[in-house]
Formats: sequence, C-alpha cells, structure tokens
Amino acid sequence: MSDAKLRPFLIQKDEEGNFRLSLRSTRYNSQGYELVDVECRTELFKTSAAARAFARDNFAAKPGEYATK
Repeated sequence: MSDAKLRPFLIQKDEEGNFRLSLRSTRYNSQGYELVDVECRTELFKTSAAARAFARDNFAAKPGEYATK
C-alpha cells in the first residue's frame, strides 16, 4: 500500500505529439488497499499547459494535482 498521495490529473504525450488528460480517482477496498480508476478524456491538446488549463477550468484542478508521463 502506498503512502504517497495520488495526483488526480495525469497528462501524457502520445506518439503524434499531442497531450491527453486522464482523470484518476482512488478508493479503498475492505482491506484498505487502494483501487485506482482511470478515465481517459478524448480531447487532444497541443501543449501540456493547454491540458492543465482545461483541467483547471472544467474540473477545478489546483496546482500540484498534476502528474506527467
């Protein structure tokens, strides 16, 4: 079990150079283990800043809630 807090917004760069945003949520089973659900958004962004702005405007994302890959 991880003690680190999972960042709910993941920004990934695809093969074509576009950025994609994934929304992650964490829940726990009856034994206390993390279960992570991931929802990949269909929007494509030219920059990671555009993906961050989209998350901020549509999901009330705050600084520090982003992870990149």
